[in-house]
Amino acid sequence: MINFKLRPWTIKDLDSLVRYADNFNIARNMADVFPHPYTYEKGRAFIEMANQSNPPNILAIEVEGEAAGGIGLHPQQDIYRKNAEMGYWLAEPFWGEGIITEAIRQMVDYGFANLDITRIYARPFGYNIGSQRALEKAGFVLEAKLEKTFYKNGEYQDELIYAVRRPA
Repeated sequence: MINFKLRPWTIKDLDSLVRYADNFNIARNMADVFPHPYTYEKGRAFIEMANQSNPPNILAIEVEGEAAGGIGLHPQQDIYRKNAEMGYWLAEPFWGEGIITEAIRQMVDYGFANLDITRIYARPFGYNIGSQRALEKAGFVLEAKLEKTFYKNGEYQDELIYAVRRPA
């Protein structure tokens, strides 16, 4: 596996963020809040937003010295307050290297150590087999399959809900 590390985003990451994130193959697997095309303006706004939490809950995945992806935990509110949703993406040149599975494991450990949560979940598209496998390898369990709940690029897609619980 290629060496990587998780770390906070900095404005110095803007060039690599835009270069790697401006990719339809990444955007098609993300919520619409992840823009396509990915512009410098959107990148600047994202980096500012990612640095608002303390401790940070949205981290860069640094590969070969540059930001090549991102992973975040988004704590929920109200009756869902003991849950956090995980989202992530990785630059296409690094797909299939085991990086995202290990990044998910590290982020789970980070989340349980730093946030008052007992469950972390992720909601990949039904067609995103790579993401499903990465979650399963990282210890997540499929809790539900909801048919045609996501509407992306003019089509309905299945929503899968994977989760992992804080160890007792």
